Amino acid sequence: MLNEVYHIAVPTAFYSDESLNVEGTINHIKNLYQKGVRSVLVCGSTGEQHSLSLDEKLILVEAIEKEEELINNMEIIFGVASIRQKEAVELAKHISKTNIAAILIGYPPYIKPSQEEAIRYTEKIVSASKKYAILYNNPGRTGFDLEVETINKLLNIENIIGIKEAGEKTKIKNIKLENDKQYYIYAGGEQGLEDKTAHGFNRLSSIAGNLDPVGIRNWFEVLLKGENHREEELEKVKNVLNIVYTGSPLVNLKKELNSQGEDLGVCRSPLGN
Repeated sequence: MLNEVYHIAVPTAFYSDESLNVEGTINHIKNLYQKGVRSVLVCGSTGEQHSLSLDEKLILVEAIEKEEELINNMEIIFGVASIRQKEAVELAKHISKTNIAAILIGYPPYIKPSQEEAIRYTEKIVSASKKYAILYNNPGRTGFDLEVETINKLLNIENIIGIKEAGEKTKIKNIKLENDKQYYIYAGGEQGLEDKTAHGFNRLSSIAGNLDPVGIRNWFEVLLKGENHREEELEKVKNVLNIVYTGSPLVNLKKELNSQGEDLGVCRSPLGN
């Protein structure tokens, strides 16, 4: 299983011509590691995985695998999704040969597969990866929504250990498994996090943690305990969230990180136009 209750969804670095900047991406992960972060999601929640070609994703996987300190001391989660199942499966097969800890399975945007088609898609990817897997349901961005019955079926698959639910938060109250299997409910980003933890979300896929990994983690852990925050700590968190979520989060995130001396570069247009 994955031990970390909190991972950071890292942005992918691009050069000014929008080509992939592998070194910039890896260096950002190294910076987070030096700040105490022990789990990151690559090619996932910052919305860039569908802009990356299969070849670019494979290059990122290979680059991460070469970083022995990171791969041996961090829980690296890699986003696997494609509008074509064959490409998602090929990526999963490649990941199966690495020390990457887990995958995040996203669903194809726009095409709206049926629930049965989504189940087959998920099963093929899990089988090919041979890794722990987290489902990622984000109907607002993909146009596809995993139904509760489908979630229940998929969570009964041995290697599927949780779901990142960005749709209707009350849905998780209806998750019922056939056994006592442990599973995790990830919040996607920090918006509405107080309410989500109250509904039973117990893990965080963080975006704002790219800017303040320690502060966001501490805030989340206090929420999980149901305790009250000190006013000055809460004010600091609110300031970070305002920077990230006022407007386009990915554009804001890269702008702020670049201003701090990192090399995350541009967003792929039309973002940042």
